Amino acid sequence: MSLLHSLLLGIIQGVTEFLPISSSGHLAIAEHVLGMSGASDIPEFFDVLLHLGTLFAVFVAYWAEIKEIILEFFRGVGDLAHGTTPQKVPPARRMILLIIVGTLPLFLVLPVKDKIEGLSENMIFIGAALLFTGMMLWLCDRVSTGRKTEKNARLSDALIVGLAQALATCPGVSRSGMTITGGCFMSFERSFAVRFSFLLSIPAILGANILSLKDAIEAGVAWGDVPVYLAGVVTAAIVGYGCIRLLRYIADRGRFGVFAYYCWAVGILVLIFTIVG
Repeated sequence: MSLLHSLLLGIIQGVTEFLPISSSGHLAIAEHVLGMSGASDIPEFFDVLLHLGTLFAVFVAYWAEIKEIILEFFRGVGDLAHGTTPQKVPPARRMILLIIVGTLPLFLVLPVKDKIEGLSENMIFIGAALLFTGMMLWLCDRVSTGRKTEKNARLSDALIVGLAQALATCPGVSRSGMTITGGCFMSFERSFAVRFSFLLSIPAILGANILSLKDAIEAGVAWGDVPVYLAGVVTAAIVGYGCIRLLRYIADRGRFGVFAYYCWAVGILVLIFTIVG
């Protein structure tokens, strides 16, 4: 793998992982519409590293909160060991519960994982999924600003957002788009909807990569290419961090329409090219 190839893949990973435009959909489009048949020939080990790079971006962007969540987890374990319960549940401990509940629906996807991945071969589905993503983002702009945060959000709210994340395992449906929209529909503050979406991505990305790491190593690692891989990983982390900041800025102003129009445009083009082709 060339250094330029690694850097380009890092940029693509950093942009599509967090902006609500569907990374899986864009990969499928590149393969089937743009004739990039080799787009899927990314070494598995490099693919795992790229995802860990964007996960690192989440840790940097939300480190203060992640640190408090980790500390609160051990405080909670201590409370259980001593049989004590705080009179008022700390917000960080409620966030832990919300993330756990929001992650549970992903287990429903495991039995049909292969069938869902097979949908990336269906360009009609990809185009329709992008149109659906655009519609949800457009509706998100029109939802009244909510007031819920980790202090008063219900576990049922987190479950709905988790179901939206599970739906986003379909290629062409954006994970961040669905979880942010789901949060806004549940009357989350827009800034909290974005924050919860990214924190919810940590167990999803980490779990998927732990499952993939063993297969990636067994498939073989070109150790001589590792320095080139790391250049792509650093690029993915930097670009991913920038996209997180951008999405937070946009969320504060409640304007996801630009991504909706983009998804509509790409979805329509995919459908036209597929039908004509």
